[in-house]
Amino acid sequence: MGRNIRKRRTSMTTKVVAGSAALALGGGGLVWANFYASAHESGSGQNQVKAAGAQIATIQCPDVGQKLTNVPNGARSGVSTELANLDKQITEAYARLASTRQAQTNDSGFVQNAILGPLKDKRTAALDRIRINIQRAGGANPDLGQFAGCTGVPAEQPQTNDGEAGQDGGQQQDGGQQQGDGQQQGDGQDQGQDQGQDQGNGQQNGQGGNGPAADDFVDITQVQANAQLGVGANGLAANGRSGSRGTFTTKCGTNGNDNHNTDNVIVAPGVSNGAHHLHDYVGNQSNDAFASDQELAAAQTSCQNQGDKSSYFWPVLRLQDGSQDFDQNAAGGGTEGNVGKILQPAQAQLKFVGNKKGNVVAMPTALRIITGDAKAFVNGNANANVNWSCTGFENKVQLEDKYPICPQGSQVVRTTNFQSCWDGQNIDSANHRTHVAFAQADGTCANNFKAIPQLQVRLVYNVPAPTIENGTVVNPYAVDSFPENLHKPITDHNDFINFFSANTMNKLVKCINTGQKCQ
Repeated sequence: MGRNIRKRRTSMTTKVVAGSAALALGGGGLVWANFYASAHESGSGQNQVKAAGAQIATIQCPDVGQKLTNVPNGARSGVSTELANLDKQITEAYARLASTRQAQTNDSGFVQNAILGPLKDKRTAALDRIRINIQRAGGANPDLGQFAGCTGVPAEQPQTNDGEAGQDGGQQQDGGQQQGDGQQQGDGQDQGQDQGQDQGNGQQNGQGGNGPAADDFVDITQVQANAQLGVGANGLAANGRSGSRGTFTTKCGTNGNDNHNTDNVIVAPGVSNGAHHLHDYVGNQSNDAFASDQELAAAQTSCQNQGDKSSYFWPVLRLQDGSQDFDQNAAGGGTEGNVGKILQPAQAQLKFVGNKKGNVVAMPTALRIITGDAKAFVNGNANANVNWSCTGFENKVQLEDKYPICPQGSQVVRTTNFQSCWDGQNIDSANHRTHVAFAQADGTCANNFKAIPQLQVRLVYNVPAPTIENGTVVNPYAVDSFPENLHKPITDHNDFINFFSANTMNKLVKCINTGQKCQ
């Protein structure tokens, strides 16, 4: 069954040649064409840069996967296949965009006629197949035709998440708003403005040519304290005298055996390279795109407690110091702009905590939870759930849209607090979000959802501090991402599939509800 990539990493000092491929999950998002590099390399100076600036820098397509909230179970396999097909179509369109710069300069209608028009036709056919899959499974006829058109956005008019720019090209971006999961809300406008600035000034440095940029980093010692009580390293555990105040810690290692792949069995089951970036896996050792629940339940685990075969996975963190790793020429790796040395966490702390309003109930077997949004930079921040900090600063500063530059002796920290309310029925949902939600401020779960143990993942890394020189970041670090998201810190995310044994889950719930600290 296994497609898991378990290759021992190698450190090479050869400088990376930036990969040119770029894909987008779910048939949506922006595709970044790094034309600034080619313009400068041509040696024709400012005139060439001006000509490049007149060309289309990005392709924007509606994020179809996030819009499909009502897909019958019988249609989900076929729909996932077609969403992957949409990804492939955008990839091919991007490749044509990146390889036809001269033709675009000579013909102002080239992009529309030779790239966007044919892309719309292909997307229309794929969307129609999605509609047929849903109808055959008994679902309502979805109006998907409105999502077929994509927009070419020039560098001078970068598309923002509120759709103000590039409107004459066709579809507007909807800001990526999600409803029903109770997650952090926002209209994505600020994020879109940041996006426009980065695209407009061409400062997409970074080893792969698609970020991160200098503006993505901040000296944490210069940031005003902003951490809310109970957020970050201390999580969202109960405060005061009420609620379920216990904890359960599971020790599953730091992926020292290099269990990696670029699949995502939650959002793209049965699709190779469905994530388009590399994941670290701890816990369950059989997680790939083709793993069934039965295979996952029977798998080996890296957890010390053998009753925990759950799968915990997140995008790898890389140091872009000019070196290359084992996947430098692989899909999801170097060919999609994810380059540099893969960093193994120094610590990976997995802890389940309670609810400050009352008791929690057991999670169902095979419950899937995604938190954060790998495409938050182009979708807007409605589903973003990011906490970046440094050791020694976690109770003071938590960053969402910046990578921290930590002082000497301090380590980079990624903290993720998962949704802790469950609809009581489903282990997944069509868009992989609406079956779970975040608790409200007082700890209650809205919409008659049930409180479940909240997973908190804290990853600590030894990362050499990057420097900013003349507006360029030198030796940056960044999470793997979809190339069109430019390795922005806001795109960090985390995934979990519950495969605790019944006995161990019952122990976990009892520990939390009775105020104990267990492992």
